[in-house]
Amino acid sequence: MDIKDSQLGFDDLISKDEKKDAEKEILELRNKIEYYSKLYYDEDNSPITDYEYDMMMNRLKALEKENPELITPNSPTQKVGGHVREDFEKVTHEVPLLSLQDVFSYEELYDFDKRIKQTGNTKYCVETKIDGLSCALKYENGILVQGATRGDGVVGEDITDNVKKIKSIPKKIKEPINITVRGEVFIGKEDFEKLNEEREVLGEPKFANARNAAAGSLRQLDSKITEQRPLDIYIFNVQKVENKNWNSHYEELNYLADLGFNVVPFRKLCNNIEEAVKAVTEIGENREELGFGIDGAVIKVDDLDLREELGTTFKVPKWAVAYKYPPEQKETIVKDIICQVGRTGVITPMAILEPVKVAGSTISKTTLHNEDFVKEKDLKIGDHVIIQKQGDVIPEVVKVLKEKRDGTETQFEMPKVCPVCGALAVREEGESAVRCTGIECPAKALRNIVHFASDSGMDIEGLGYKIVEQLLNKNLIKNIADIYDLKLEDIASLKKNGKKFAQNLIDSIQESKNRDLSNLLSAFGIRHVGGKTAKSLAKKYETLDKLMNADVTSLAFVNDIGMVIADSIYTFFREEQTIDLVDRLKQAGVNTRSLKQSGTDNRFDGMTFVLTGSLSKYTRDEASEIIENLGGKTSGSVSKKTSYVLAGEDAGSKLTKAQSLGIPIISEQDFEDMIK
Repeated sequence: MDIKDSQLGFDDLISKDEKKDAEKEILELRNKIEYYSKLYYDEDNSPITDYEYDMMMNRLKALEKENPELITPNSPTQKVGGHVREDFEKVTHEVPLLSLQDVFSYEELYDFDKRIKQTGNTKYCVETKIDGLSCALKYENGILVQGATRGDGVVGEDITDNVKKIKSIPKKIKEPINITVRGEVFIGKEDFEKLNEEREVLGEPKFANARNAAAGSLRQLDSKITEQRPLDIYIFNVQKVENKNWNSHYEELNYLADLGFNVVPFRKLCNNIEEAVKAVTEIGENREELGFGIDGAVIKVDDLDLREELGTTFKVPKWAVAYKYPPEQKETIVKDIICQVGRTGVITPMAILEPVKVAGSTISKTTLHNEDFVKEKDLKIGDHVIIQKQGDVIPEVVKVLKEKRDGTETQFEMPKVCPVCGALAVREEGESAVRCTGIECPAKALRNIVHFASDSGMDIEGLGYKIVEQLLNKNLIKNIADIYDLKLEDIASLKKNGKKFAQNLIDSIQESKNRDLSNLLSAFGIRHVGGKTAKSLAKKYETLDKLMNADVTSLAFVNDIGMVIADSIYTFFREEQTIDLVDRLKQAGVNTRSLKQSGTDNRFDGMTFVLTGSLSKYTRDEASEIIENLGGKTSGSVSKKTSYVLAGEDAGSKLTKAQSLGIPIISEQDFEDMIK
């Protein structure tokens, strides 16, 4: 064999290795993209940024272009993301709701223009790409008859009841025509912040971003939940229309606006690609001023006849592309690190920066998340850092330039007391958050008062989130104790003709003074103390004074309470703010004793019951209370320590597990016989 033949064999070997590596990387990328796509489209959740997702997709496209024989029909590059949930009715779109081809540079926009010009000349329409959930709205004789999500582009979910709850979607348009339009449902920036504030106060998990919030709100099985969310929509396309002919997409959008639709607000007709690129730049420079989130700009062929000629692929139209703005990084200096206290008492470090313009906005501060983040970055006050902002994501510190340190930098330490109220700040084992323990901390006032008045607390009917917020804003109350100083005229001033509402609320406040000690303990919102633990404490100590004087060791021996909860209770009742609050509540006449004194009947002493299924004569809470009053305990899970499983109708997995473990199963009638 000569040298030439030997070299050919060697090259062939390298080629096979490269092919194997490419195949492996393609498979890994497909799996990752499928995983994140499912989270994004089906579960309205996105743990990574759009840019990170786009870069993975771009890499996959490049590898498949180099290795076309490895392309499969199921590759994410060959299909529209998203699936249809089984609990929704399916809707087959008469015209597919396609995705868009993403581009990341102006050079790619000019390449797009060259491809278009091979077929014909055209103007371009440039629009903001709204960051929300795409849907189609169908009208018959001008009446809204159907709403559907995009789904996989061909089949979507029927969300007609939900879209009818969105105020900006007209139920009837100005002309009795048959038309299907496409739009993007979203939540505006201010509304999103307000929604998350309310969820934080109510103890509900905050939404990661506005897109997830909008998508999750629109895809609710209960349209009443959709109605409560601040959803909006912008229409950006006609999918199908009868007896109407346009040649211009721009004119089409103007017609939709005349019909009463909320049409995408930034839309610019451009004579050529140079003007289109200028419009894309304009959107990028002014995106911070928009009241809604965007994830790019869309460049569309304006000539509708040319669109027909250009056609589509199975996934994207050939007549449009989406320009994605790249993340921008800038260097700045950390001038200081301060701490802010959130509505739930979490203390968060915040970097005060030398102001710098990033992605169209001037950044002078950014969150540092928690103590661990600062330590992991080895971040010091005075450090030079690189900050990054991509899209509408909050700017973040991505790198510390340690080589620029000159020795004047200072170490940051998390505070030991709350910077707002001075109460003890604690970080529990296994948690990253440092929390304020003060019950009268002004930063926590809204959350604390709402929780105090809630069903699981003192059950003050009418004193919900919005009323508490109004009372605080008008300085009519500042803390929990002030509730009992409210006057009729104070409350009546909150509403037009509000005397009846005010009287009902005053009556409810007065009634709450007679609640059991367990209600009061639950209302305090002590960390780790819920309704069940509050009942155990009330039963054990009988009065608030006895509980406040209890030491950690005795607390730890109460049913369902270990050292962590005991320490939390002990610390709470040693705070000056707590002592002051209790004194004021006593002066107001609030009951601080257990009204359910333990009797001599402890027939269920040492027994643990598990409740499953629906009971006909009792609620779960009522049955649990009976068991606890007779000395027993209830648990949410079946184990070998379970004494009985009380099974109602439609009992599920708990019943099955009890049967497998040989745990005695009792009916509602058996239970009644046991408590007679």
